[in-house]
Amino acid sequence: MTDRLAAEFPTLAQHVTAFPVRDGEAPWTYEEVAELAIALLDDRERLASELRHADGDLNELLHNSGFGAGDDSVDSGSSALEREAELAVVNNVRALLDQTNYAIGRLKAGTYATCEDTGAPIGKARLQAFPRATQSIEAREKSARR
Repeated sequence: MTDRLAAEFPTLAQHVTAFPVRDGEAPWTYEEVAELAIALLDDRERLASELRHADGDLNELLHNSGFGAGDDSVDSGSSALEREAELAVVNNVRALLDQTNYAIGRLKAGTYATCEDTGAPIGKARLQAFPRATQSIEAREKSARR
C-alpha cells in the first residue's frame, strides 16, 4: 500500500499539513489522507473497468441495433430505450471517473480539502463521506438553491 501511495503521491506527506480543517476539527493526519487517497485510487481502477465494460456493451447495442428488429415499432422503441439506458450508465460512470481523477489531482497539487468556490475548508467528515467533494457544505447548499 505504501509503495502505491508513494508512487502516485510522492509529496502527499508534505501537503497533508497544509490541508485546511473547519473550526473544531483536528488537523488532517497522514493516515486519514492516505486512506482517502487509497480509496480514490481503488475507485479509479474500478470505474475505469466499469467504463470499459459499459462502453463495450453500448458499442454492441449500437452495432446490433438494426438486426432482428424488423419494422416492428415496439422492438425499435425497446432498442432505443435500451441504448439510452446504456448511454446514461456510460455517462454516469465517465462523470464519476472524471471526478475521481480530479480529486486525485487535487491531492497531488496540495489543494485538496479546500472549497473551490469559497476557499474555506470543505470539512473532514464531508470528504470522508464523499472524497470527490470540491465544495464546502455551505457552498454546495448555496449552489443547489440557484
